[in-house]
Amino acid sequence: MTGEVEDQRLLDIVDKISQKSNAYITLVYVVEVAQSMPIDAELPGQIERGERVLKDAERFATRCVGGRRGAITTELIQARSAGAAIVDEAIEHGSNAIMLGTSVRKKFGELSTGETVDYVLRNAPCEVIVIRQPTPGWMAGPVEWQ
Repeated sequence: MTGEVEDQRLLDIVDKISQKSNAYITLVYVVEVAQSMPIDAELPGQIERGERVLKDAERFATRCVGGRRGAITTELIQARSAGAAIVDEAIEHGSNAIMLGTSVRKKFGELSTGETVDYVLRNAPCEVIVIRQPTPGWMAGPVEWQ
């Protein structure tokens, strides 16, 4: 979870998938800590934002799983790299899949989905599902699952 527009599309798809299975969902928000700071640095603004994002996502995801107790967990993590933290969480939880929301941005004049997505795709031991936001102006309709 990032608190960005990609989150809602990701949660919409989680909703569709969880309707067809007894999914257990771990929502992760990573506060990336600069190398120049201690890993446990006090970052109240970023921690507060992460807690708010996770609370909102958890409220939505709980409806997705029909309110099943224990089906949703949240993790707020401080780490040097969001990608490494996400992969570590997946390993720790024995996850079947990681779902990431992203959009395409220009970085150094080239299109990129970012370092986090690249790291997770290269290092995750499980399946990785990447939901890329449509380009601006493209009308994306609701997700239909059969």
